[in-house]
Amino acid sequence: MSTREKIQEEGSVAELESSHNEIVLYNDEVNTFDHVINVLIYACEHTPEQAEQCSIIVHYKGKCTVKTGSYDELKPRCSMLLDAGLSAELI
Repeated sequence: MSTREKIQEEGSVAELESSHNEIVLYNDEVNTFDHVINVLIYACEHTPEQAEQCSIIVHYKGKCTVKTGSYDELKPRCSMLLDAGLSAELI
């Protein structure tokens, strides 16, 4: 393996590891679909369709990954979800 290939491989691994964090949204019996959809549009920059689909998945499956990326990018987004009264976790 050439030095160039080795450097590219190391860079790719680092990129994958840094973006492997995700925000998981959990179902609750408190928030309405409209509230969840509006918060996902605001906090996670979802389209209305994406937000609606996530809210349906959360309702029927109990949880859904709503955003993936780097920890630094996801931390404030997860805080916005929590501040809006949703049940979410950054993993």
